[in-house]
Amino acid sequence: MEAVRATSAWVASHSSHVTVDSSDKEMTYDHLAAGLKEALQNDKSAFDADRLQKYTGPELRKLLKWPRPLPLEEERVRLMHEVGFELERSFDGKASKLVESCEKSAAKLVALITSHFPGFRDHTVYKGHQIFLYKRAQIFAADLWGAFKGQGYGEFNDIESVTMFADYIVPAVLQQLGVLKFSPSLADMIESNREISSGSEEEVELRACSVHAVEEIRELIRRKSGKQVLSVELDLWLWAFGVQCASLQHHRTLSIYY
Repeated sequence: MEAVRATSAWVASHSSHVTVDSSDKEMTYDHLAAGLKEALQNDKSAFDADRLQKYTGPELRKLLKWPRPLPLEEERVRLMHEVGFELERSFDGKASKLVESCEKSAAKLVALITSHFPGFRDHTVYKGHQIFLYKRAQIFAADLWGAFKGQGYGEFNDIESVTMFADYIVPAVLQQLGVLKFSPSLADMIESNREISSGSEEEVELRACSVHAVEEIRELIRRKSGKQVLSVELDLWLWAFGVQCASLQHHRTLSIYY
């Protein structure tokens, strides 16, 4: 998405806490994915639009087999209700209709999601400029592309428009690889496990500079090898590297956008 690339590049050029070097038991994703998959296998209607509008916090925990309240649980349940309501109102209750409406364009799918579902509007104001990140909207398109192997519901003629998905893991990996450099104050916050507020300067810089850094890596690969690598592919490699690194220290932010 050009808005994500452009605004992330602007943040990188004005960042106070994160520098992009352009020179030559918590709930994990696997736990969440496994819980959702099992829920759907046990009940094919578990995520129907009308059901999404009725879940409570305890019911969501039971669905995921999670023993205690989820982070931002009330907000997450509200967002499930929002998705179910809007799917019913605008897409006959079917996510497939939403995907079909994008006409094989990942950029259009992201635009549809962010226009219809407020909970996906992952943007903020940084030093007077509006910054777009759209992690969850973009990863929806990328997950479809990956799951369907670029065919059917996963066929997009502009998958290269999708950027990396800025959350916790990839910024930490980029820092470990020497691609990102943190200010002493930011490094101290991360190392001491202090919470970094969602939408704060530090958090926006961590995410936006990561987007910009991956675009720089992508361009460097193109120049040196002549090969076109997708940001989606680079994100997957960096994320996979990060989740296997037990010593990796990442920033801590409570957010519905990750």
